[in-house]
Amino acid sequence: MARRKSDARSATFTLFNVTYEDGTVTSNRRVSNDQLDLSFGDKLEDLARSAIQQQDAEIAALSKQRRGKIKSIVKA
Repeated sequence: MARRKSDARSATFTLFNVTYEDGTVTSNRRVSNDQLDLSFGDKLEDLARSAIQQQDAEIAALSKQRRGKIKSIVKA
């Protein structure tokens, strides 16, 4: 018997390259498009920065290692 396809849609993401003040670079950081809602007039980079800072805080809480401050964010 064939399986029914799920009605759930897959989440879509936008990728960003992040440069930190200490010189480290992380490529292809995923940010959900739900978090990048431009209807409030904020810039895309500002929304991505807050989402990535939140991701970094969650990672730091689990690994006990803090990331440096973000120097720049560029859409990949």
